[in-house]
Amino acid sequence: MFARKYPILFSFLVVCAIGAVVIISMAALFFLGKRDSAFEFGEKVGVIEIKGIIADPKPVISHLKKFRKNKDVKAIVLRINSPGGGVGPSQEIYAEVKKTTRLKKVVVSMGAIATSGGYYVSAAADHIMANPGTITGSIGVIMEFANTQELFKKIGVSAVVIKSGDYKDLGSPLRKMTPEERRLLEDFVGNVHQQFVTAVAEGRKMSEEKVRTIADGRIFSGQQAQELGLLDSLGNIEDAIGLAAELGGIKGEPSGVYAGKKKFSLLELVMGSKLAGALDGITSGALYSGYLYIPGLGADNG
Repeated sequence: MFARKYPILFSFLVVCAIGAVVIISMAALFFLGKRDSAFEFGEKVGVIEIKGIIADPKPVISHLKKFRKNKDVKAIVLRINSPGGGVGPSQEIYAEVKKTTRLKKVVVSMGAIATSGGYYVSAAADHIMANPGTITGSIGVIMEFANTQELFKKIGVSAVVIKSGDYKDLGSPLRKMTPEERRLLEDFVGNVHQQFVTAVAEGRKMSEEKVRTIADGRIFSGQQAQELGLLDSLGNIEDAIGLAAELGGIKGEPSGVYAGKKKFSLLELVMGSKLAGALDGITSGALYSGYLYIPGLGADNG
């Protein structure tokens, strides 16, 4: 027998064979996980998730453009779990959603929270769907400043500021805000708030007067928002995918593909996909207690 006659060579060949199987298996798992499911064959609904504070719009914009170009993706669902974020980033995503609706139907599915900038983004879609208890609304703008002048006096710290203009240190925590500075900032916030109101009015086909009556920062449940015309229907993510498939002309059981789907996860293998998904939601900051729409939040990464 070969094994008896050449034991060392036989053992070597067995080890090589096992190693080859392991390498091939790992490579298959890697490429299956890394593959962009949006480019599988067949008509599908593309799903893009917006989670946490909206600060960098580039990933969402990239996914929207990719789905727009993909002929197999007939409609798009934006799954939003966000308390809002920066003015600029929210406006950039809003604009890209509007571009997308000219080519494909876009349905928003609100999760636990879609407020402020999260709602701003939603307003551009063809249809907005939320759960009855979803937290939404908070149509408004906020700027916050702290004044540490008295604290510094107590601990004996003073500051020297050299500036090129009267308003260069606007909002400085080292001194009290002057009445003129307050008026300037109020005008600024008012202007940005008007932009928000206009976007909602255009997206929801409502008058600006009507939007303004509820655009005072208050929050609504999904059910209340529907009654006010801020969203179209109640339902979960599966309902949203089903509606998007219908609007996109997909027949039969709809299939949703998630943009930027993570590659094979050892955590999912060990703990199960549902538990791993829940942990991912917690660590990624899917839920926040604040309702944000803040001028200047976020940075341009070039």
